[in-house]
Amino acid sequence: MDELFEIPVLYKGQELLFPARLLIVGYVHKFVVTIDKQEFFFEQDDNGKYRAIANTTNQGEVKHLDTELLKAIAESIESILE
Repeated sequence: MDELFEIPVLYKGQELLFPARLLIVGYVHKFVVTIDKQEFFFEQDDNGKYRAIANTTNQGEVKHLDTELLKAIAESIESILE
């Protein structure tokens, strides 16, 4: 499954849309979200909450992003899946 979709995120009073795709590897799924031309993997931790991991495979140095934005995206993913 490599179809693009958008994740709506409420951040600092604005609704933002981020392009994303679902990546399924074996029994594990990850959301690949593009933020400012950079890809981040959102995957579940041991508690079932989503966390962000920067994809540095093809992109070199990771730009600094506001951790609150990454948390807002993770919360949006969790609310969509409820």
